[in-house]
Amino acid sequence: MHKRSLRYALLGQQGLTIWFTGLSASGKSTICYGLEDELLQKGKLCYCIDGDTMRKGINRDLGYTNKDRSENIRRLGEVATILTDMGAITLVAAITPFQMDRNTVRSMHERKGLPFWEVFVDCPLSVCEQRDPKGLYVKARNGEIQQFTGIDSSFEIPENADITLHTANTTVEQCVELMLTKIYCFLQQGECLKSIE
Repeated sequence: MHKRSLRYALLGQQGLTIWFTGLSASGKSTICYGLEDELLQKGKLCYCIDGDTMRKGINRDLGYTNKDRSENIRRLGEVATILTDMGAITLVAAITPFQMDRNTVRSMHERKGLPFWEVFVDCPLSVCEQRDPKGLYVKARNGEIQQFTGIDSSFEIPENADITLHTANTTVEQCVELMLTKIYCFLQQGECLKSIE
């Protein structure tokens, strides 16, 4: 704990993990990268961990069975705790479809005394399918992708999200601005979070 305090003092900021969960094409990564850009421009150390990118690297040995999905999230959680312990504002964009796995990553942080916010990027499946920037929903509907979240694999609505962003009727810029307000409040006061609907 003492080393963590020294790291935070060196950086002039406290670490924090913000975990964005939601369907594919709900806006998780777009918000995450937009937030990262804004924070970096304002001199805040932060890093965006994108679930899709991690599956091409550290998690490339994992498939899409429930067991592999849980292991994928566990690994992302471990990486996030390291970065947050170092003092970074760690932004994680990962579908994280199961409540059990969301609880696991929250517990990982709580056990280590690290702040953790779960952000539910709430967007109706129909809107996500209309967006479909990577064409994944079309492939899933055509049977080219199996176990695709929202189509033939379930997404469990978060039970205890700290913040909910409704991206069907809120712009990326508005979501980023809302998150920035919360983050700056947290950094200035150590804690400033109430559930937002």
